[in-house]
Amino acid sequence: MSGDASGYGLWMLVVLNSAIFIMFAFSFFKPRTARDWRTFGAFSAFIVALFVEMYGFPLTIYLLSGWLQTRYPNLNLLAHDSGHLWSTLLGWGGDPHVSPLHVASYVFLGLGFYLLSAAWNVLYHAQRSATLATTGPYARVRHPQYVAFVLILLGFLLQWPTVLTLAMFPVLVAMYARLAVNEERDMRRAFGAAFHDFAARTPRFFPSLARAGKAARRQRVAADVHSPEPNGGTIDEPTRKQ
Repeated sequence: MSGDASGYGLWMLVVLNSAIFIMFAFSFFKPRTARDWRTFGAFSAFIVALFVEMYGFPLTIYLLSGWLQTRYPNLNLLAHDSGHLWSTLLGWGGDPHVSPLHVASYVFLGLGFYLLSAAWNVLYHAQRSATLATTGPYARVRHPQYVAFVLILLGFLLQWPTVLTLAMFPVLVAMYARLAVNEERDMRRAFGAAFHDFAARTPRFFPSLARAGKAARRQRVAADVHSPEPNGGTIDEPTRKQ
């Protein structure tokens, strides 16, 4: 690898960025059980591996240096922008931070953190009342927090792919899928028929647009039925005789 300026060896940035994203996710996820900690621990390992290569030591660039230098002889492999390999491999010029894939990564990251926050808010109140979480994101999918983690991981992969994180991604997805199945086994024991009905109408990971439309219509009908009348009663009250 050659070049005058190096964008690596910035270990303070590795520590700061890893801490920021891990604590940000922790503030939304708030792991409590052993299963939660396994989920969060795997996510944290991915984040650390990502930022070590982004600012510390470019392992992927090092492993691919011979091939990259042959195919892109004018590429400064030690420059930070060169680590955005999708832009390099696809032949996109200019600032990689405004490339279509990089912009898409921001969308995935934003959706992931938003979904993680919204899901935790519903789950927190459900746990406090010892009830099944079925509203908000849980009305669309049974495991919105796992979906949120996958969206965040995808966002980072679109932004900065590495050999290690690309290898970790399918392993993490498989782990989250297995954790979801184990979690559902516990929910069936805890909530019985209520969870069976919830699982029958709610997809595990991929929301159904048709079901989402029906759920929205049911919520509107329920809101109309229980909306207050001008006299302070509700529509579903029996009509009093005059």
